[in-house]
Amino acid sequence: MKKKQIAVTLGVVCLVLTYAIGIQLKTIDAANSAVSSRFSNSELKDEILKWKERTDELYVQLENSEKQLDGIRKKASENDTTLSNASEEIKLNNALLGLTDVTGKGIIITLKDNPNVTLESVLNPNYYIVHDNDIKMVINELKNAGAEAISVNGERIVQTTVVTCVGNVILVNDKRLSSPYEIKAIGLPESLVGINMLGGYVDTELKPYISVDIKKSNNITIPKYSGVISSKYLEKAEEKR
Repeated sequence: MKKKQIAVTLGVVCLVLTYAIGIQLKTIDAANSAVSSRFSNSELKDEILKWKERTDELYVQLENSEKQLDGIRKKASENDTTLSNASEEIKLNNALLGLTDVTGKGIIITLKDNPNVTLESVLNPNYYIVHDNDIKMVINELKNAGAEAISVNGERIVQTTVVTCVGNVILVNDKRLSSPYEIKAIGLPESLVGINMLGGYVDTELKPYISVDIKKSNNITIPKYSGVISSKYLEKAEEKR
């Protein structure tokens, strides 16, 4: 009888030890997995920070090179009318391309999601927020009205600019922007405010649903494009003889 009790006791003890060892192994595996994940995330963050620092350094170098180049052009053109004219043309082209900061008179348009909750806004919430297509249409109408420079929340619009929607934000030049959207345009104010005409896109598609504010200004500053303009398929055409 005693032998049977001892065997049962030993069996229970072995079962408890086996269960305890199993729990301990699972705990160790989970801890190792968490540590490995933390190290992986930490390494990824370090790598991202390194690339950001490198990008910032290259951008500073680019700005310094542009300043040095402007200085060289200025000295070279001081006593040469042809070079001086060429230098001014380069500056103008850079301004039109969006590669320099510009100032001038024009208009400022502010588009905001509608904060007022109504039965219609509950039934059709998409009608009462600013969409990427709204910004595209306003940009196109400003260009048609003679705008020489345009920005959205400080992002300069250039020929390679892409405006698209991602979730509840809008991407402009790959930068995440959210409401309110301040669109600045430099040009003749009297022509630019024409986008607010009766029956136009702003009047019929925006004003009934979202907040739209348009005002003239004699002192608008639009920053230069901070990215890199590149082309994959564009080549210089051969000159005809």
